[in-house]
Amino acid sequence: MTALLLSGIGHAYLGRTVLDGVDLTVSAGEIIALVGPSGCGKSTLVHIAAGILEPLRGRVLARYARHGMVFQEPRLMPWATARENIAYPLRIAGIGRKARQARALAAARRVSLDESDLEKFPVELSGGMRQRVAIARALVLNPDFVFFDEPFTALDVALRRRMQDLVIAAAGEAGFAALFVTHDLFEAARIAHRIAVMDPRGWGISGERVIPGVPGRRSDRDVFEQVARYLSEDALFRHVNDVDERRLA
Repeated sequence: MTALLLSGIGHAYLGRTVLDGVDLTVSAGEIIALVGPSGCGKSTLVHIAAGILEPLRGRVLARYARHGMVFQEPRLMPWATARENIAYPLRIAGIGRKARQARALAAARRVSLDESDLEKFPVELSGGMRQRVAIARALVLNPDFVFFDEPFTALDVALRRRMQDLVIAAAGEAGFAALFVTHDLFEAARIAHRIAVMDPRGWGISGERVIPGVPGRRSDRDVFEQVARYLSEDALFRHVNDVDERRLA
């Protein structure tokens, strides 16, 4: 069953085309890692898919009930506690206070946040803890689809790995589908079922690769060797680490 269908997506900024003819399908319960060189439009595409931006052309067909989103920055409300930040989507949905408190606590536990940290404000939390709060906020409504826009880029290697494990475990438990934007092939090979590589100019998806094995069950050696094969033997990944500074300007 298809959870998300992107068909012929095109977009432009100030008359400059940044995406054109992008087609992508995500199946229910599947995690797709979206990779490509910096400036190719990955974040723009995921924002269109999530309904944050309107495409200039093409269509987005969402067949899931509800979605959550985790951004590059945690984007927490600085005047609200961690608990209040997590519970905010429930408040918007009209859920009563008692139920909000219980569900926020359950979401916090899913991302291994201590209950003692829930009364702290964002400024009192480390970068990793703030990102845990952001993930818990995305999961609190029990979405069946989650968008991740390079959520761990600013974290150090060890912390990034813990966050990846958290996402793998949460997806395995809840069974949600996800579109995960990343510039890190190792991260993609750990988290995803399939990798979609964007054209360097944003002209569609250049190709896709199913990653052998199951997220969470691949050894570090499996991941390392798979990425090494992609980079050394697979022409699809030839430009994945390029940077187009004109498109980033």
